[in-house]
Amino acid sequence: MLDLFPEAEKPIEIIPGRKLAAKAASLYVALLDHFETRPVDELRLGFDGISGDFHAGPTRRSGGREPWYPRGTEMRNERQLSIVAADELAIVAERMGLAEIKPEWIGANLLIEGLPNLSMLPSGTLLFFKGGVTIKVDARNGPCRIAGRSIAEHAGMADIEAGALLFPKAAKRLRGVVAWVEKPGVIRAGEEISARVPEQWIYKA
Repeated sequence: MLDLFPEAEKPIEIIPGRKLAAKAASLYVALLDHFETRPVDELRLGFDGISGDFHAGPTRRSGGREPWYPRGTEMRNERQLSIVAADELAIVAERMGLAEIKPEWIGANLLIEGLPNLSMLPSGTLLFFKGGVTIKVDARNGPCRIAGRSIAEHAGMADIEAGALLFPKAAKRLRGVVAWVEKPGVIRAGEEISARVPEQWIYKA
């Protein structure tokens, strides 16, 4: 692949794509008018996301993550699902001095096991579930104070605001990823997943 680039230019390192095996350890849904979730045995997914979920829909309103738009601008919803890993949540909990951080406290929909460095999965990674569903990873999920406040309240931290501020620092690059539904269907707890990580490179102009 490197011979495709002119010799006079610094070659771009290309890392081949690969396949990994994983498992949907547990599933969660937010059926109320709030981002926090609760455990369920299955998730019914359509092209709009999880049926009835707080983050479902073909579009969403822009917020602090999209400073290039006026807040509240309608845009495509690429954040239909929030995916986290138990090992990463354990690291964040330790950094915050907590015994645990439950996925539902921060609005996760899927807790996945078997994918190392889940939060660093590149955009475009495809998750093929054994039951037929396909989910495409959009980007890393940035930790925010809203989720931090939820953690602080559920964990009974003495200083809620301090906990809210600590989470974005403690969870940097460990908050999981957001994804959208490419092929609808039903996901069940314990289901096997085949992850297809795409070819990667660092773009250099």
